[in-house]
Amino acid sequence: MDLSIIIVNYNSKDYLKKCIDSILANTGGISFEIIVVDSASFDGCGEMLRNQYPGVRFIQSSENIGFAKANNLGAGHAAGKTLLFLNPDTEMHDPAIINLYGHFQRLSNIGVAGCRLVNTDGSLQTSCVQPLPTISNQVLDAEIFQRWFPSFGIWRTAASYEGRTDPVEVEALSGACLMIRREVFEQIGGFTADYFMYGEDMDLCQKTRCAGLKNFYVSTAAIIHHGGGSSTKGSTGYYDVMMRESISLFLHRYRGDGYRACYRLALTAAASFRLLMLLLLYPIWRSRGRSGEWYTAKGKWAAILRWGLGSAKPAPLPRTANIS
Repeated sequence: MDLSIIIVNYNSKDYLKKCIDSILANTGGISFEIIVVDSASFDGCGEMLRNQYPGVRFIQSSENIGFAKANNLGAGHAAGKTLLFLNPDTEMHDPAIINLYGHFQRLSNIGVAGCRLVNTDGSLQTSCVQPLPTISNQVLDAEIFQRWFPSFGIWRTAASYEGRTDPVEVEALSGACLMIRREVFEQIGGFTADYFMYGEDMDLCQKTRCAGLKNFYVSTAAIIHHGGGSSTKGSTGYYDVMMRESISLFLHRYRGDGYRACYRLALTAAASFRLLMLLLLYPIWRSRGRSGEWYTAKGKWAAILRWGLGSAKPAPLPRTANIS
């Protein structure tokens, strides 16, 4: 088997169907398998797969074990020499996987490879290339800054905007689409199971770098990432806090307790500043009909401020699902 495509599903049955259809319609010339792990969402995807895609291997987890563990579970059942971890809310309109796989096979000393991710409207997702977290790039984290100053050193995301057709070495890539050799994946211990949601992609990329390998961005392979398809509907603040928890864990693992403490303090100060600016600029946002965006931004940074002050820590998503 050349390639094992591993998809973790969590309440994304409709997205998952489109994803599988697009894979089958656009991936040829190699032997591949599709493995779907449902992380206790019990949303009917198992029945759908049995009825419509009998060739897809389905694994039902009785508990919501988190994204990292679920991907490791799928990899444990894989037969391919190469693994592709793919989000269920992705879709391709051309042979993007074959394009990525072709470059991947030609590159030497490769750790992880990722592709260009685009939004539903075709615009670029800046998150397809990521810097490994530092205090500076997290405090200044704002998509508008990355679009205005893409070559600014702290972002390390210039590869997204340069328009190069050859693979470019980068620090880290989005977990929505990650390709890695199975022997390398096993050698570095797979995804770090300490991450429940977010951060596991950066950690995997860091582990390949620590193993002396290089991570590459392949811009000529483009996949639509609808975004948020696997997220439970609910408070945006929950996911913002969960992401900061994961980054805090990453910094603890690779930079130590002192750096992690400084990160928390810096983010608390940044959240306070952003909330102050939002309050001052509210009349302008409202006059431009952007009140909804203002409330979303306020909710995000208020949640981050509470996290920084130690009064907000997200409870894990339900470990078991109510099947009734």
